[in-house]
Amino acid sequence: MRRFLLFLSSNAGLGYAPVASGTFGTLAGILAFYLLAPLPAGLYLTTWTALLFLSFWICDAAGNIYGVADDGRIVLDELVGYLVTVALLPFTWQNALLGFAFFRLFDIFKLPPAHQFDRHLKNGIGVVMDDVVAGLYGAAALRLTLYWLG
Repeated sequence: MRRFLLFLSSNAGLGYAPVASGTFGTLAGILAFYLLAPLPAGLYLTTWTALLFLSFWICDAAGNIYGVADDGRIVLDELVGYLVTVALLPFTWQNALLGFAFFRLFDIFKLPPAHQFDRHLKNGIGVVMDDVVAGLYGAAALRLTLYWLG
């Protein structure tokens, strides 16, 4: 079970990248976006919500195994946050790559309240919720950009 939890929390090993593990971990989000984008809105949101609650548990368990709540190898939270950025959009490479860039930008800078989750909630919920907030900022920026691009 331990190995399985670490496999899931690292997005199938992407979190073990020697540099920029969060960026590599987010790459799994592009595949997830490709697979989830064709779903009807209700099913997408139901699937994402289930993934959110599972990720709370998986990230918390992995943090306990590593001894650090937000260990760099834990990148499932990046996948969950990225899926917020691209939620309910059709899969196109433009949407996927712009969403990737915006999500990573907001995940790195951790604007409020992401910073508060990251700083004060040292468990699976805090690990994931800072990325959900980054995903919301990324979603707003992505949609504004797509609107401007026409």
